[in-house]
Amino acid sequence: MSDPARVWFRETLETVAVWWRIERLDGVTLGFTSHDRDLWFGALLHRTAPGMTPSAIRKTGSLEPDSAEIAGALSHDAIREEDLAAGRFDGAAIILGLVDWETFEQQELYRGTIGAVGTEGDGFSAELLSLKTLLDRELVPRTSPTCRAEFCGTGCTLSAARFSSRGTIAGASADGTAIRVTTTAPLGNLAFGRVRILHGAASGLWRRIESVSGDWLLLDRRFETDIAAGTAVLLREGCDHTIETCGARFDNALNFQGEPYLPGNDLLARYAVPGS
Repeated sequence: MSDPARVWFRETLETVAVWWRIERLDGVTLGFTSHDRDLWFGALLHRTAPGMTPSAIRKTGSLEPDSAEIAGALSHDAIREEDLAAGRFDGAAIILGLVDWETFEQQELYRGTIGAVGTEGDGFSAELLSLKTLLDRELVPRTSPTCRAEFCGTGCTLSAARFSSRGTIAGASADGTAIRVTTTAPLGNLAFGRVRILHGAASGLWRRIESVSGDWLLLDRRFETDIAAGTAVLLREGCDHTIETCGARFDNALNFQGEPYLPGNDLLARYAVPGS
């Protein structure tokens, strides 16, 4: 716990280290510290990572996003190049702070998410996006003929579990951009859905399904590791975000987040017809 009365770096010699915690979207949480030994606090082991350093954190009282970055070497076994390339750290939540490695008093300094991740040689760098980025959005959404809600997300109200089913990989294309699956779910309903790998080297990774052809699923991007036949997957149906699909297939037109009958900009470009 943090002592609100404590003034950090007041003394010439301090027992203070930097810590950061990464919470990935696949459920894995990693802790690191700049100290020369591992530290256990907050119900998590923070492993020493002397080759990994957060940059200066600039926090302002304005609405401009606070800037920060983490850079390090790919030598740490918890930050592997293949995991970065596979997107395991994309969108992960991150918390940075200070800790007294004798009393374990803590002070949180920064909270946000990981943005762009890049590698160069034996090193990597990750851009950190502060919570202020949540304010960088339109207060009033623009009208659209299709639904703006994420399927089974906020506004849609449908349950993801209801439209999820298990299956197995039966094969993959040579370039890895398409997979063949065996499942009891209607394959045609998987278009615009997603597939998540449940075991193996790619466990926890997911891809969006762009289209379905027979029992083949075209993915938005390939998996960085080979997926063996027989690998278990979790499949979730998709939605094309039209009012027809929302009403007829899902009986959810009441929650449709769009304006399908509102005239579009093409109406302004039409020639006026007398009597119409």
